[in-house]
Amino acid sequence: MQLIRARITDYRSVEDSEIFDVEKDVTCLVGKNESGKTNLLQALFRLNPVETAGFDEVVDFPARKTRERKQIPADRKIPVVRATFRFDDAALKAIEDEFGPKAMRSAEFEVVIGYRDNFKTFDPRYNEAAVVDHLRSALDLPAGAARAIGGAKTIADLLAALIALAEPPFDASALADRIRDWRQSRLALYLIDEYIKPAMPKFVYFADYDTMPGKVALPDLIRRRDSGELKRGELALLSLLEMAGVSPEEFKDSDQHERLLRELENSGNVISDEVFEYWSQNTELEVQLKVLLPEAGAQAPFDVGPILQIRVFNRRHRASVPFDDRSRGFVWFFSFLAYFNELEAAGTTDLILILLLDEPGLSLHGRAQADLLRLIEERLAPKHQVLYTTHSPFMVDPGNLQRVRTVIDMERGGAKVSSEIFKADEDTAFPLLAAMGVEMTQTLFVGEHTLLLEGPSDLIYLDVLTDVAEANGSTGLDPRWVKTPIGGSGKVSTFVTLLGANKLNVAVLVDSSTKDVGAVQRLRDNGQLAKNGLVEISEFTGTADADVEELFDRDFYLDLVNRAYASQLTKPISASELNAKDPRVVRQIEAVFKKRKIATRFNHYKPAAVLLREQATLASGVDVATVMRAEQLFSRLNSLLPKR
Repeated sequence: MQLIRARITDYRSVEDSEIFDVEKDVTCLVGKNESGKTNLLQALFRLNPVETAGFDEVVDFPARKTRERKQIPADRKIPVVRATFRFDDAALKAIEDEFGPKAMRSAEFEVVIGYRDNFKTFDPRYNEAAVVDHLRSALDLPAGAARAIGGAKTIADLLAALIALAEPPFDASALADRIRDWRQSRLALYLIDEYIKPAMPKFVYFADYDTMPGKVALPDLIRRRDSGELKRGELALLSLLEMAGVSPEEFKDSDQHERLLRELENSGNVISDEVFEYWSQNTELEVQLKVLLPEAGAQAPFDVGPILQIRVFNRRHRASVPFDDRSRGFVWFFSFLAYFNELEAAGTTDLILILLLDEPGLSLHGRAQADLLRLIEERLAPKHQVLYTTHSPFMVDPGNLQRVRTVIDMERGGAKVSSEIFKADEDTAFPLLAAMGVEMTQTLFVGEHTLLLEGPSDLIYLDVLTDVAEANGSTGLDPRWVKTPIGGSGKVSTFVTLLGANKLNVAVLVDSSTKDVGAVQRLRDNGQLAKNGLVEISEFTGTADADVEELFDRDFYLDLVNRAYASQLTKPISASELNAKDPRVVRQIEAVFKKRKIATRFNHYKPAAVLLREQATLASGVDVATVMRAEQLFSRLNSLLPKR
């Protein structure tokens, strides 16, 4: 059974959320602080809570509408949540097997909860006349009896006709008994009791403050467990004990402590393994559970033992600290997984949950939020529906924006939910825009295999030389490389660091005189750059000082310059004006510009732009030596890619 849409009215800051669709796997509610996201989840939670929860009309009804509330007759139910569910295929087949293929007008039905009673109102959309026809058609009746019940259109009419038969056949009596066994002999109630209530998902609400305590006094834990006073975090702690196969009572037997400690170690290992399957921030941690005696002078309830303490051991630093002293993000992550495991273990294998996570990434680093999204996608969504709130761009999956619903607190009307995400105000849409910005930097300008270039002219030269090389039967640059100009050599080390942190295969093509080469080499030594991923132009030109322009024959490049600056030059620059002792042709050109007092500063890009525009005619002028140097460069770069 699946929740497909909902509408919340008159609950705290939500006067009318309007109808919003719920995705079959993950739905993300995005809104700024105090927009009403939490109230939406808490209202939904009360549909079928895994723990006892209800509405308080005085506390929960919007304060602004108090006068309206008091004018509503006392015996009238005030709806809060209207939720539409859909039967799954198995449930529909079971209903059709029992009542015929036309029994249901729709696979959807509505559930309503609200103030002034604790009952849910169900609206299964069945075809009562079709059900009556199906039940009647299964009877083997004499002609007279068949005529007597032939006019029945409702279950009540059918039952009355069956009872009125003077000498009812066995199957007629059996059908009458079957209908009388239904609650109030009503088909709607039978469908609710047999097919809806047992299959309705349990709603689970988990917030940032529902974290597991790092230390508990077991006698106090037992007392409050038995009285139903435990919080979600404490239930998560109990789940650890249940995973170990022990109960808090067993700690009273001091003779069993060694066995219990071993069980606790096993339990800690189980949950640690699951946590660290998704927690990539620090894989050197492990969870330990310790049994302690009360300290002298301890305050209640810690003055009565035994005391159970959770500690986190750091293998790198060879020290442990109390669970409460770890980062808030890790504590939440661990607590939620423990609580979730307890829910799954307490239910049957086919237990269906709808998980309502309130700001789950609030205390997590951006990379840890990515871990949480992976946990939701891989661990939770395949079995359960997940609805979570956020205002963090790192908790928005830019590849699944159809999952996003915006939440806006309107001046009149309270919180509104909408799937029209970019109709939201600037503050609400900001996390979405930021998420898209992060995605664009990682997909539009970079890729899994990223080749960093100093400028756009380098990109043009590599593209043109690839075309020329391949036209001559030589090797071109592999298209798997995403060529990314970064706007100058001074930015090379920064880009390498950022992209390397994203686990991308990064290579850098630099001028042999680039001042940033040393910094890039250090990044390579630290594992942030592909092995042999620093490629210098001098490897292919035979000169110690070289730029990408040195790949070309000097006269060919000089022709590009003259074409690019034809309007600024009184006469073309000749080869005799160039300083042949300077190994870099660009510096030679710059010196001529300075000597001639040409007002325009030489721009590396303009000759490249000429080559791009006139490639069809100029490409034939690229000599064999240039093609050979280009092929060596491309072979070197392509060797850094994994085999196809």
